[in-house]
Amino acid sequence: MAGQISVRDVGDANPEAAVGIDFSMFIQRAVVVVLSVVAVSSGACAQASLSGQSAFEDALQQKPGNKIHLTTADLPAPAPEQSVDNGPHVVRRPAGAMPIAPAGYTVQLYAEGDFKEPRLIRTAPNGDLFLADSHGDKIWVLRGVGPDGKALQKEVYADITSFASENGKALPFGIAFYPAVNPKWVYVANTVNVIRYPYVAGDLKARGPAEVVVKELPGFAQLRGGGHWTRDVVFSKDGTRLFVSVGSRSNVDDTDNNPTEFHRADVLEYTPEGKFVKVYASGIRNCVGEAINPVTGQLWCSTNERDQLGNHLVPDYITHVQEDGFYGWPWWYMGGPDGGKQDPRHEGKHPELQSKVITPDVLMQPHMASLEMVFYPMKQTGASAFPAGVNGDVFAAEHGSWNRKNRAGYEVVHAFLKDGKATGEYEDFLTGFVTPAGEVWGRPVGVTVAKDGALIVVEDGAKTVWRVTYTGGQQTAKR
Repeated sequence: MAGQISVRDVGDANPEAAVGIDFSMFIQRAVVVVLSVVAVSSGACAQASLSGQSAFEDALQQKPGNKIHLTTADLPAPAPEQSVDNGPHVVRRPAGAMPIAPAGYTVQLYAEGDFKEPRLIRTAPNGDLFLADSHGDKIWVLRGVGPDGKALQKEVYADITSFASENGKALPFGIAFYPAVNPKWVYVANTVNVIRYPYVAGDLKARGPAEVVVKELPGFAQLRGGGHWTRDVVFSKDGTRLFVSVGSRSNVDDTDNNPTEFHRADVLEYTPEGKFVKVYASGIRNCVGEAINPVTGQLWCSTNERDQLGNHLVPDYITHVQEDGFYGWPWWYMGGPDGGKQDPRHEGKHPELQSKVITPDVLMQPHMASLEMVFYPMKQTGASAFPAGVNGDVFAAEHGSWNRKNRAGYEVVHAFLKDGKATGEYEDFLTGFVTPAGEVWGRPVGVTVAKDGALIVVEDGAKTVWRVTYTGGQQTAKR
């Protein structure tokens, strides 16, 4: 925004004050010279969040420690004429290319090879890592850490091929352990159903055949800008409710007379035995990643919003999910003075819903494709644990944009919470998946926290799994 004065990080070592003003009226990308006051305490640099138009950074501007605070006041008017198909051509990981974390963190390659499309990853109570290889129709188990930082064991836990949908693939994605303590089952959400395997802690192979729990979910679809096939699954904190997220079939079709969108763009509630209870929340275009807030017990979603309304509309988001809440899709989106703003492609439709539109907690860059999320555990004392200040915060994988002129995403972000509630801010945490020339080699899709406190990151560009550990020294200030 013209005339905005902000505070930015001016370096990890020997920070200096730099003075200036953002004259965005002169060029589309503001030349920002900053009036900075940098507070240094315990080796950390305090940095205020970018807001206004400067908050719409692209992939080449993203760096660990950049803090972003987007609000509905920052959102432009719809500009569908800006719509582009600018998806990345993924290149081979360049020699020596590594994800980049903030100072004080170490990144190591944990696993690679054998995976066809690694996606969501979850940590079993015993510390094993269960990885969904979606287009490989397999669930893998990764165990242990060797001296080189790599997994000691990598085994196929189950082949899901027999549960294929009409497209010829089962596409396993969501994974959950039930009950939470001493689990007896591993639940797997495929595109058209939810199954479960009998389980005893330490199993590297499924000990028995799968049982179908939810017999039918809305079917497969895979279209540019829509046709979401991922299904996540998570249990409520008390273990009595099973939440299954189902994305929309389309980008923004009117659902009034469209049976193909039935029970889509929703979070569906079932019993643990698979009995349908109700639509828990609606208007959530594609809740790719679900998680339970360890402080409040609330369900949260990491969500892909709609495309083709302009470079900076509509923001993806991370939010708590209000029971029976409505989040706008397809007729409305967040930001109106009375609840929601009308999507111009549905002008005049459902005015009675405007006031019901819930504004999400953390607005992300539009089109970043926010996928799996994880809450960093509240009590984490492992050898690789992050600083205590991040306990209870969110880490989320951002797959990267296609419908934006200047690509964004291709990173892992860290969203800040206080007492279980989001501040609205997030920071770029793990970048480096895009070369200086703008070529993409990595696309983060999955995140989980290992038993020793390391953050595990999955990306499906180079099909690799990474370990991020805290080793001390400087780190980005939390607040």
